[in-house]
Parts: sequence; structure tokens; C-alpha cells
Amino acid sequence: MPAMRTPARPATSRTVVVALACVGVLAAMTTIAQRYGFSTLAVDRAAIGSWLGGDGLYAYRAPLVHLGTALPPPAAILMAPAVLLPPVVAGWALAAAGLAALGLSLMALAGPVARRYGRRRWPVVLAAGALALTIEPVRACLGLGTLDLIAFGLVTADVVALRRGAWARSRKLWWPGHRLDEEPWPRRLWATGGWAGVGVGLATSLTISPAFFIAYLMLTRQWRPALTALATTATAAATALMISPRESAAWFGEVLWRLDRTGPVDAPGNQSLGGVLSRLYDSASTPLLVWLSFAMLLVAVGLIRARSAHADGDEVTAFTLVGLTAAGAGPVTGTHELLWVLPALLVLVDSAARRRAEVRGMFPGRVRHPGAGLATAAALTYLLVVLAPMWSLTDPFSRNSYALALIMLVNSLPWRAGAAPAFPVNRWPARRRATIPPPREPLVRGS
Repeated sequence: MPAMRTPARPATSRTVVVALACVGVLAAMTTIAQRYGFSTLAVDRAAIGSWLGGDGLYAYRAPLVHLGTALPPPAAILMAPAVLLPPVVAGWALAAAGLAALGLSLMALAGPVARRYGRRRWPVVLAAGALALTIEPVRACLGLGTLDLIAFGLVTADVVALRRGAWARSRKLWWPGHRLDEEPWPRRLWATGGWAGVGVGLATSLTISPAFFIAYLMLTRQWRPALTALATTATAAATALMISPRESAAWFGEVLWRLDRTGPVDAPGNQSLGGVLSRLYDSASTPLLVWLSFAMLLVAVGLIRARSAHADGDEVTAFTLVGLTAAGAGPVTGTHELLWVLPALLVLVDSAARRRAEVRGMFPGRVRHPGAGLATAAALTYLLVVLAPMWSLTDPFSRNSYALALIMLVNSLPWRAGAAPAFPVNRWPARRRATIPPPREPLVRGS
């Protein structure tokens, strides 16, 4: 007789899957920690310790690499408790926070895609998380001990807020009797996405590049989230100014304007436009006017395409384009700052699946491999960010491979119309305007 199914079996299966996932994450994190050694965190801890000891935060230089910290003052204040912990414990604690931010971000980004295709959310999120741990940006962020994954999670939280706010406004159009104002405050805040802008503001105070998202919010006339982001960033900066006025003055007066504040411009790990030009000119610094010209062009293309994606109802792709633009246009962009390649891969895979479904629905059997080009682009991009050829190969293409991939994604990443709108969509009037055609007059014989 076949074994009878019991209600406990699904729970047991989920427990086994969760246990295996935890073991896999622990094994991957151990390998990553041994490879990268939390080196950036070590420099930041030493600089913060020097600062707390009475010396300047940005005057510290590591004995071996002769590099200092590039943390803004709010980020340095946030990282100050790490000085009290042993280096390994501090590294693992920061990695745990980064893994939590990565998991929540994947739930927000991959979960709706899985639901759209009738798939269960958790297997898709777990598979996306397993693949994410293999790519160089995530490996570098976890292994070096940086705040980029936390900043990525904060910006993703704003994407969720914008989408929830759009859904709440849409529901008002076709369900006018439902009043969210009468709901309790936490539920109302979650349902309406009232925190939109806070995540971008906090991320901007931790790292500088999320400031591009504030410019994007202004460009798309999302004024409330933009003003909230500006107010959050200003509040964090003012708090840091009150706690440490000398370090804040040094950051805004000198450190912020140094192109090489995070490392040498011509280093192989610098996969930005500035790094490409520096290596092409065989110079320790990037040609400033040439870099500014190409950077402004790349920023214009990226923001224009992001605005078009927003207008077509794909806020996830719009934010992805802004993140890729910020990483590509900067003077120095380490591999740990290329995290927006992860949602770009998701967009490519989803676009390939949508293309396959659309073509097969319209022309069944006529097109053999619809969406194959997008699927191939996703596979090649994934292989590139896994292999990281700039560390092992010396030819110019390999040394600049990530930067070239960023430029190509900014210029060609597709967006999915109506997949993730950040504006209200009213489908009710269209249904009301649909009229039933009049019945045909009966044919009268002999007339």
C-alpha cells in the first residue's frame, strides 16, 4: 500500500530544507571569510579605534596597504561598536547583517516574479540566494566586511514602499469604501508604504552612490519620497556633525572630493569608467575631463532609461538602471559595489520568460526559441560575475570586463511593462466603459 500522507510531512520537509540551507550558507560564508579575510573591515576598525583614541579618523593609514577608511561619519559612528568586538566576531556579525539584508531583498525582488508564474516563493528565493552567494559582488561584500549589502537592502525597502504606496492608491480608485486612515498606525504605514525615501536616505548616509536614487526620484517627480530621502540624509549628517564636528568637516571639506579615497584608481578591482580610462591611459589617475564627459553621458543615458522604465510601470528595473549607472559612472567602484547586477540578472531572466510566453501565445509553433537572446545574456552575465576574470587575466578586455558589462547593461537592459508600477493603476473605468454590443436584427425572409 502506498504511504499515507500526513500533515507533519510538509513541515518536516521545510525543516530539512531550512537546515540544509543554513549549512550551505555557513559553509559558503566560511570559504568567503577565509578568502577575503575581512580586510576592509580591519582597516575601518583600526581607523575608528584611532579616532576613538584621540587621533583623526581619516588620518589613519594601515601599515601594509597604506590605505585609510572611506566611511562617511554616520557610517563610522554606526561601525564604532565593532571596535569592542574581536575582529572575527565583528566580521561575522557584519556578514550576518548583510546576509539578512540580502535575503529580505531577494524576497522582495524574486518573490513577486515567482508568484507571477504560479511558483512557490520560498524555493525560488532560496535558489536565487544560493546563486547570489556565488557571484563576485556578494562574495566581496561579505568577505571584505563592507556596508554595501545593508545599503542595497535599504534601497530595496524603498522599492517595496513605492510599490505598496501605488497599490494603496490604486485600491482607492476601485474600492472607495475602504478607508486606510482608520487602520492602526503600523498597519497603515505598511499598507501605504509611508516609509518610502527613508531607505534611500539612510543608504546615502552610509555610502555616497545612493544619492543617484534621490536624483532619480526628483527626475520622475516622486517628490514625497525624494524629500523624505533628503531629510533623512540631512538628519544623519547633522547627527554626525553634533557627535564629531571635526571628522564631519574633514569628510565634506577634503575626503569626499578625493577620487582615490577608496583605493588606487588604476587598480584591477576598480571596475568603473574612471578605472577603465586610467588603465587605457596607463596612468595612476584618471583623465579628469575625459572621465567627466563620458560619465555625464552615461548618467544621462541611465537616468533617461530609468525614467522610461518608471513610466512603463517597472520600478524594479528603473532602480536597477540607476544603481548600475551609479556604479559605472563613479571614479572608483570596487567589485563589492556592483550589487545591482543581481536584480539585473533577475530582470533578464524574467524578460526572457515573458518573451517566451508572449511569442508562444501569439505564434504557437512558429518561433523555436523565443527569448533565447535574453536568456543567453543572463547566462553570460552570470558567468562573468562568477568567474571575475580581471583578477586572473591581463588582457585589456578581461581587466575591464565588469565595467564594460555595466555600460552594456545600462544601455540595453530591458524593462517589463506593468510588472512593478509605482503609480496608481485604475482598471475599473475601463471595465465600466465596456458596453455589450446590441443584438443582431433577425433576418426576415422575403424582405
